[in-house]
Amino acid sequence: MQSLDELLKECEVLHGHMCPGQVLGARMALLGCSAIGISEPKGVDRKKLIVWVEIDRCMADAVSASTGARLGKRSLKYVDYGKVAATFLNTDTNDAVRIVALDSSRSLADQRYPEIEQKRERQFLTYRQASNAELFHVQRVEVVLGEHDLPGSPRSRVKCDLCGEGVNDQREVAGTNGAETLCRSCAQGGYYKLLE
Repeated sequence: MQSLDELLKECEVLHGHMCPGQVLGARMALLGCSAIGISEPKGVDRKKLIVWVEIDRCMADAVSASTGARLGKRSLKYVDYGKVAATFLNTDTNDAVRIVALDSSRSLADQRYPEIEQKRERQFLTYRQASNAELFHVQRVEVVLGEHDLPGSPRSRVKCDLCGEGVNDQREVAGTNGAETLCRSCAQGGYYKLLE
């Protein structure tokens, strides 16, 4: 893999600025890929790696920039848990790790550099220099990846009986009478409200 400095340059370009969350995300990506035997996530190993991020913040952009995993390629998955955490899966070996940023890393920055006034600067230094064990909790996990979750072209497509919109990869649900095929927003309510 690239060095941390090289990855942080790419992170800054993708994210638009540099912040402590970018450093955590890049280090998380380095650690995760190493733990599952991925050495070139943007090269020869790109089709072997799937990553789940659990937050929609800076860290997620850094993981994406560092690994090359992308939502549009279906190699990056987003799960809205609000946690600074990511799971890395090697699809060839089924090895997977979940890495969580420790809350104690914030106070570690304050302890290590109390003389630095800016919290952001304390975090930058600490997140670059601290050991992986000081920043992260790493867990070996098993990820069940269904056929319809794999990268590549859609494996199925149906039409919602209520709104008429297409639904890919078995994301549809059965209606209350069991005979209807509905999209999730028609069945459960969407994040938006129709105005017309």
